[in-house]
Amino acid sequence: MARRTTPPLDRFLSYRLHQLHKITDRASSAAYAAEFGLPVGEARCLAAIGTFAPLSVNQLAARANLDKAQASRATQGLVERGLVVKEAHPEDARGVLLLPTPEGRRLWNRVMRLIARRNEEVFGCLTRTEQAQLAALLDRVLENARA
Repeated sequence: MARRTTPPLDRFLSYRLHQLHKITDRASSAAYAAEFGLPVGEARCLAAIGTFAPLSVNQLAARANLDKAQASRATQGLVERGLVVKEAHPEDARGVLLLPTPEGRRLWNRVMRLIARRNEEVFGCLTRTEQAQLAALLDRVLENARA
């Protein structure tokens, strides 16, 4: 019998990270819908806008890990709900900057508490030291992937 030279698929870190993403994404999507009536894309965009505003749509897409079309659709939903406003971009006549409204800021606070709770549900099985180590390792991997 030939000896296996590569590990089984389910032992690759990228495969396992993708599994973790899918599991947590489903639970987070359900929580955003149940608690706030928001689709996951809108909730992620509100989290990013509330944290990093003012943002252009392109900046929002990068911060929320969405493509530009997804970010644009989510932004429109947030604008229609009165959670985000679009202001003229001072340096780009065709562009806009996205900012949370006072209502959007209040909901952003609640969304961030949900994100913190979900983070604890997922990573609470690790000690604080292990969480810090994992965070540092992920930072290195992300930096390498972006390079």
